[in-house]
Amino acid sequence: MKFIVSSSALLKQLLQINGVINANTVLPILEDFLFEIEKNKLTVVATDLETVMKVHLDVEAKDSGKVCIPAKILMDSLKNIADQPLTFNIDKNFGIEITSDNGKYKVMGENPDNFPKEPAADDANSFPMTASALVTAINKTLFAVSNDDLRPAMTGVFFELTEKSITCVATDAHRLVKYKRTDVSCPKTDTFIVPKKPLTLLKSALPDNEDELTLSYNSNHLFVKHGGTELVCRLIDARFPDYKVVIPVDNPYKLTVNKNDFQSALRRVSVFSNKSTNQVALTISGSELQLAAQDVDFSFEGNERMSCQYDGEDLQIAFNAKFLIEMLNAAETPEINIELSTSTKAGIIKPTESEEHEDLLMLVMPLMLNN
Repeated sequence: MKFIVSSSALLKQLLQINGVINANTVLPILEDFLFEIEKNKLTVVATDLETVMKVHLDVEAKDSGKVCIPAKILMDSLKNIADQPLTFNIDKNFGIEITSDNGKYKVMGENPDNFPKEPAADDANSFPMTASALVTAINKTLFAVSNDDLRPAMTGVFFELTEKSITCVATDAHRLVKYKRTDVSCPKTDTFIVPKKPLTLLKSALPDNEDELTLSYNSNHLFVKHGGTELVCRLIDARFPDYKVVIPVDNPYKLTVNKNDFQSALRRVSVFSNKSTNQVALTISGSELQLAAQDVDFSFEGNERMSCQYDGEDLQIAFNAKFLIEMLNAAETPEINIELSTSTKAGIIKPTESEEHEDLLMLVMPLMLNN
């Protein structure tokens, strides 16, 4: 088997799927890319048994066939080869010879029959959405996903589908993000949970533009197809907590602040906070917001004041500054609204204005005030 491919085109495609491969895998074959040639089309597959990613690209080839090539050595060599055509020659024992303009490199491949088969899209429901809609949904929710393996349902993003909208929810029990889009219509009302890793891979592989992609899912897997890139991942088999009961219906006090000023103040003041809690206390009265942090162990203390618009009774409430800073990144408006009620009830953060078809709501639990 022999084929010719541009080194830069191959590297560009492999960079998209290289993240699937885990550093320490149980099966040595999972450290390989599966190369499949058919009629001048090369398909490269990477998998970790939970997630499968494929890319397709055009090559020059006379025959068809397949081989497994160790990913690390191939990536390391391609990164150091200037843009030029590379000729791959594969013998019947899966020995691979790569010839460039002025070099020859040999690698031992593996038998492609040992490479895991990818799941089939049986009984799948499909619907289209734009690449930017999916990328935005991932960007606005992924940071709030839990890393606690004892609560598997929270280690992914919950997708809630209806015929008129798609809602993505992520929570780690300390904060919750709900992002809804009404410009996506799904075949029926349904729900599933997608793990963090495949969403991270999609975020970097998909363009943030109006390209259409196809999402399909069945009871066990999600399939995403965009141009020459495909991803299949196993869904998390667990029940997502009922997030609607946690969102307070009536938070009477409204605080409006400039997002960038508030974020910068949090960054400065949180330097002086206790490193295990990142606690910053907010004292709101009239049109003034005071931020205070202290680390008693080291006698650190930081205080700042800034102007705000506030409608409500004077209030002192404490939050994890790291959480607030991350959540503010998801709100892309110059000003944000924070809805509050008491110092022990969750605060709700919303952008002051939102794009058509979009609705973002973020909730953050307060910390006990250490007076």
